[in-house]
Amino acid sequence: MEIYPLGHSSFRIKGKTATVVTDPYDPAMIGLKFPKLDDVDIVTVSHDHGDHNAIGNLPGTPFVISGPGEYEVKGVTVVGVSTFHDDKDGADRGKNVVYNITVDGIRVCHLGDLGHKLTEAQVDAIGDVDVLLIPVGGTYTITSKTATEVVAQLEPLMVVPMHYDGKLNLEPVSNFLKEMGAEGIAPVSKLMISKEKL
Repeated sequence: MEIYPLGHSSFRIKGKTATVVTDPYDPAMIGLKFPKLDDVDIVTVSHDHGDHNAIGNLPGTPFVISGPGEYEVKGVTVVGVSTFHDDKDGADRGKNVVYNITVDGIRVCHLGDLGHKLTEAQVDAIGDVDVLLIPVGGTYTITSKTATEVVAQLEPLMVVPMHYDGKLNLEPVSNFLKEMGAEGIAPVSKLMISKEKL
């Protein structure tokens, strides 16, 4: 399986049977050019804001998942869990959906614009996580400090920070790396992951 960052909170997750794109964004909002993609089978949308729901940027007619529930499409299983975009039960920014996406037997959890620590019920509903895609920029999502607490809640095997720096004046990723005690970390253009090597 391949995980390729597209910028902001958007990733292309390519498996043997399908390609998933998470939270496609409007380039005008982010200040990044959205990459041209060849094929997309499934798109997940965590919430209805332009920096996360620009499905018009995608080719073809992918299957769109934009709410909680359980889905199975082309050999990919997606579990959506309702959360909030803020720490006030959605009073400021509304709802957010966390997706645990199983591709080639690997569980990739995309937290969208999560704005709070998870409840025990949400952790149970999300289930086991191999790779965690987590917002760390604060302001509109959890801060880097809260992100480390969410990592501890979900206990993933691998953590990929997202939703930082950029045009929206978010915290730099270095804040999260410091909170995690991570040193010598270098950015990569994509992750190649197999179940055997996790």
